[in-house]
Amino acid sequence: MSASLVAPRDSAAAGEVDALTVAVQGPVLLPGSEGYDAESAGFQAAYQHRPAVVVGVTTAADVCAAVRFAAERRWPIAVQSTGHGISTPLRGEGVLITTRRMNRVEVDARARTARIEAGAQWKDVIREAARHGLAPLNGSAPGVGVVGYLLGGGTPLLGREFGYACDHVRSIDIVTADGTHRHITADSDSELFWALRGGGANFGVVTAVETELVPVAGLYGGGLFFEAADDAIGILRAYRNWSLTVPEQLTSSIGLMVYPPIPAFPEPLRGRYAAHIRIAFNGDPAEGERLIAPLRAIGPRLIDTVAEIPYGQVGSIHGDPDFSHSYYGNNILLRELDPSALQTLLDLTGPDAISPCVVDLRHLGGAMSRPPAVPSAVGGRKAQYVLRVLNGIVGPIREDPFADARPVHQRLMHAFKPWTVGRNLNFVYSDGRPSAPDDVREFYDPEAFDRLVRLKAQYDVDNLFRCNHNLSAEGS
Repeated sequence: MSASLVAPRDSAAAGEVDALTVAVQGPVLLPGSEGYDAESAGFQAAYQHRPAVVVGVTTAADVCAAVRFAAERRWPIAVQSTGHGISTPLRGEGVLITTRRMNRVEVDARARTARIEAGAQWKDVIREAARHGLAPLNGSAPGVGVVGYLLGGGTPLLGREFGYACDHVRSIDIVTADGTHRHITADSDSELFWALRGGGANFGVVTAVETELVPVAGLYGGGLFFEAADDAIGILRAYRNWSLTVPEQLTSSIGLMVYPPIPAFPEPLRGRYAAHIRIAFNGDPAEGERLIAPLRAIGPRLIDTVAEIPYGQVGSIHGDPDFSHSYYGNNILLRELDPSALQTLLDLTGPDAISPCVVDLRHLGGAMSRPPAVPSAVGGRKAQYVLRVLNGIVGPIREDPFADARPVHQRLMHAFKPWTVGRNLNFVYSDGRPSAPDDVREFYDPEAFDRLVRLKAQYDVDNLFRCNHNLSAEGS
């Protein structure tokens, strides 16, 4: 069954897309048509795509047709699953391909793998894997789309034990800029397979991935919340010193923020500047208790949820918001966390900051520092920590809603420059402007960046896939 054109018939674009509506099963929507706004909307509320045409794909064949349509016109193509990480929104031009209808997850328990379609979220994979006592290498937010996370590398809750999530990918099905559907493995196309795992959305539209699962049915995890108004520096130093002592089976992080006085947050946190230490330990709970005892000794906890939990509840460890909102964020990868810089961090991002800040410091190292069995494009593997700062919007959205936040990020990056070894692609939440070429370079090791640019020119001659952190040779 083919789709019908859902658009005003007097629209200037209507005639151009008639053939596309015949070729695809999903909806084809034009500006002003019913459903256009809902189809284009994503999790990021500060801005969204406003394409000339949006195609809600249901099959790989739909994706091929949409890519060919755009390629014939040399229109830019953007892809959206959940819309968590929009980097460069379409503004009146191009084709937006939404993949949320392609959300099938198939688990092979014997092989410990899952085949995951392009629109699936990690919560879908967690649910299906748990039926077999297995788990995916998802991050902190189960509502994030699988494909975007893997293309950016993927920093798992158990990353110190298992490494970056993309290093466990077995195969990728992708539609490249020529409209061809390809099954990519390390054996079939080692160069493209290398580039896709860490190179972001630069090379095509992924329709499905196959990735390994790990034999984890539950873990010892949760959060420790402390009042931070009086001794944030002491809490940060205690966490830093403790993190240097733990085994690779324990991955942790610490967050600092002023919690808004709204029902979305637990009552003990509302209106407080609090520190949140998150724990994910794949080991015996008694050993976990022993390992985190120094953290509990920091002082009274506002909330303490650390306990043995089934893997299906891992979203509770960080408690990331599951509702659409506006945000801007950046990060730096640090080879070490120098104690002398911690006060600077608090001075720039604390409760009196010009723009309200959310600080998220995650412990890396372990398996994430080692080369994977099959090389990938992920850079910054020498990093032992990733420091993230995010900002929301307070009040009405202005023309430049993050004007106050941008200088805070710049000063923070300057202060931590002596220890910086790059940035993490997945943890950049931009302000809707194209990434500067020098910024894109920071995601990769120098040789990897040059190699990615060459492959981008080979597989996407017209740079159709440029609504991302773009690897075009024109900006290299």
